[in-house]
Amino acid sequence: MEILIIIVILGVLALFIAGVIHYHRKEKERRESLQALATELGWTFSPHYDRSHDDLYAHFELFRRGHGRAAYNTLSGPLEIKGRPYSAKMGDFTYKVTSGTGKNRRTTTYHFSYLIVHLPFGQVPALIIRREGLFDRVAGFFGYGSISFESAEFNRRFYVNGDDKKFAYDVLHPRMMEFLMQTEPPTIDIEHGRMCLSDGRQRWSPEEFRRQIEWMQRFFENWPKHVKADLEAGVPNPG
Repeated sequence: MEILIIIVILGVLALFIAGVIHYHRKEKERRESLQALATELGWTFSPHYDRSHDDLYAHFELFRRGHGRAAYNTLSGPLEIKGRPYSAKMGDFTYKVTSGTGKNRRTTTYHFSYLIVHLPFGQVPALIIRREGLFDRVAGFFGYGSISFESAEFNRRFYVNGDDKKFAYDVLHPRMMEFLMQTEPPTIDIEHGRMCLSDGRQRWSPEEFRRQIEWMQRFFENWPKHVKADLEAGVPNPG
């Protein structure tokens, strides 16, 4: 009986060690792939944990969750969109959530990927665009819904809110709404002259990082010229 218990314990230990080795191997492969992507883009790459990230980008809700927050596997560099330079940063982010007390105390670690672009304009009104959720529909029932657009399908699928309705209407013109409905992007959050693209739930593969960059470029290419011109000139949106 004792021999059987020892065999079981050794088996469990072997599985644990194999799991740890597999995890570290996959993380090493991920770092190498992201380093290769950074080299391809002409960006810098750092695998190290940056615990100041959540302070720098505290205006984005997803970087204020839990505790033990840090960015890692960070790629930084320039993006050029229609001849205009945008400073970009993307990578992985982690945080922990602790619940319960005493023997029931439990800590869960979360990881997700993000893409942040610093907008090359002056004051940009805050704007959030995300897929419509149950709580959004409940809030709408009580009169706290999102900004409404002419497309009923778009209103059904997306929650939109922001500081300036005219800016939202200008950016989300019919062609842009069609683009969003076709591509189903993660949450788009524009605050403090920066735009963050992330679902806040999962990590992207290196190929997905590349696709998110391409999506971001297409998103800004769809901004009307007059909106960009007004932002550059610091012209406020009336209404």
